[in-house]
Amino acid sequence: MTQRTSHELRVRRTARVEVAGDPLSARELWIVVHGYAQTAAEMLGSCEPLAREGRVFVAPEALSRFYRRGSSGPIGASWMTREAREREIADYIAYLDQVQLWIRRELRCELSPTVLGFSQGVATAWRWTVLGEVRPQRLIAFGAGIPPDLDLAAARERLARLRIEFARGADDSYHTSEWADRDRARLAELGLVCRLHEFAGGHELDSASLRSL
Repeated sequence: MTQRTSHELRVRRTARVEVAGDPLSARELWIVVHGYAQTAAEMLGSCEPLAREGRVFVAPEALSRFYRRGSSGPIGASWMTREAREREIADYIAYLDQVQLWIRRELRCELSPTVLGFSQGVATAWRWTVLGEVRPQRLIAFGAGIPPDLDLAAARERLARLRIEFARGADDSYHTSEWADRDRARLAELGLVCRLHEFAGGHELDSASLRSL
């Protein structure tokens, strides 16, 4: 067989970021991270129950888009796959760091954010919080838990400064109660406190639970 080699090179991409609310008059900044096969616009729509005067929402969209069904129809996006996993994680953390810088420079919003992730976006939000430049005041993990390989001990001081909350549906077969219990135990071992909100439902962004947050 002819010799083959694999290489990596950096390229420029154009990212899409959706914004709801007035950044200049905002008193709260929420950065919301969508789940697998969602778009940023859909994530904003799901977060509508959180809308309040003085609250601005920024939804970055993952860079890998695809057709949800076959080769046509609705489009979704994904933060990563198992292929080149470590590189994909580093890339989306760098991307989200750029989003935060864009918020400050272009939207002129210097507020410390609440970061809310749903489903696949939970792992993305956790990794960004632990490994990126963001310093949120609050982290909400909705419908998924902490990535098992994430080194929480190394980020204990950072995590101790923020409010950590989980939300899960009682019938969510993806984010199970066992997973939630393990996550709370991991945090407790480091002396970190979190809250768990449970609601009647499945793997979804439940409107009533969002309002309670």
